[in-house]
Amino acid sequence: MTEAELPSDRVKKYLQNISPQARKNLLAEIERMQMYGETMPGGDVLLEQLRAEFRGSGETHDRLGNPSRHFFQPIEALFVNRPAERTNPGQISRGSLSPIWEWIANDLLRTMTRDYGDKVRDALIKGDAPRARTIARDFQSKVLKSLEGTLDSDDGVRRARSALAQYTASEAAVADLRKVMAALRVRDALEKLDQALPLKIDELHGKVLANIGGFLDAFAAEQGSAALPFALALVARHLKRRWQLVRLATSTAQGRGAAAVAASRFAISIVIVLDHLDDVRLGLKQALKRDRLQLAKDNLADIYEIETALRDEIGQLETSDWGRTLDGLMAQVAADLDAEFHRLPEGTQHVLGSLHRHGAQGGLMVLMRKGRDALRSLVTR
Repeated sequence: MTEAELPSDRVKKYLQNISPQARKNLLAEIERMQMYGETMPGGDVLLEQLRAEFRGSGETHDRLGNPSRHFFQPIEALFVNRPAERTNPGQISRGSLSPIWEWIANDLLRTMTRDYGDKVRDALIKGDAPRARTIARDFQSKVLKSLEGTLDSDDGVRRARSALAQYTASEAAVADLRKVMAALRVRDALEKLDQALPLKIDELHGKVLANIGGFLDAFAAEQGSAALPFALALVARHLKRRWQLVRLATSTAQGRGAAAVAASRFAISIVIVLDHLDDVRLGLKQALKRDRLQLAKDNLADIYEIETALRDEIGQLETSDWGRTLDGLMAQVAADLDAEFHRLPEGTQHVLGSLHRHGAQGGLMVLMRKGRDALRSLVTR
């Protein structure tokens, strides 16, 4: 369907036929698609109507007093602004939370959810945050028990997928549902790990690296290796420079080559860092679109540092899937920079102009590999 086939009156009629929460979910999903450069027929018209509705009502997507927020609070460190299809095993898409909650509230445990909401709101009104947390934890346990019975068969999974499809178009929502369950099961261990970690880790090496490796080994021994990606994602949040997470993998590998690092018990760290690089790349793209050049330079400096670290820390990276992913991301960075320069009038000088000249000779990867000193000078001035 084209935008011409979606006039405002038809859009309004469609939106009136879905629940308020479903409208919020739709707004969040369209905004995420735009952030990743994706489009949908009629998306602009829908977005205009939805934004006008929530501006007019004074509502937000995620009110602080919402019982659902307290339900998910123990694992919020794992939430990312990425589509569920693009999350790694240590991440949960924020876009999946509302559909999961709506399914629980409207279909799975309707009466229990209503009782939970009444109790947690009453505790919050009275300013009793500890009681609100206890109520939320009790309800989490009930939901986990119910979901375990629902997802223990292929038929149950099909029914869950069909139910979630009422609230989201994402086919990966069931995968995020499983991750929510897994993360809630180890919520106490994650909280314990979070408290044990330094508030901010400036350098992950030496004694600090050894200590954190020990924390993670103890976590995996108690909770199982399947929960380790959650712990690694948590550690990444404490790092001043997230790329240093790769050192957990390289320091425990039997060699520095990509194949040896891939066999490390912390190998998922590389995927987490690559996803972080992708997030910074998207930040650069948005900064360029909005002419926020200082932010663009900062993001480019981060991209340079992450790319350099990956190539320096892991041998034969270019022959691995990780290396191919990295090359693809850097090619996208080069394309975004080229698009930025091509929109300028002929003869106009850009603050990042030297990048454009190198880009014409083979892309940003050539610049970063052959002219790293020049780039460092450019982005750190």
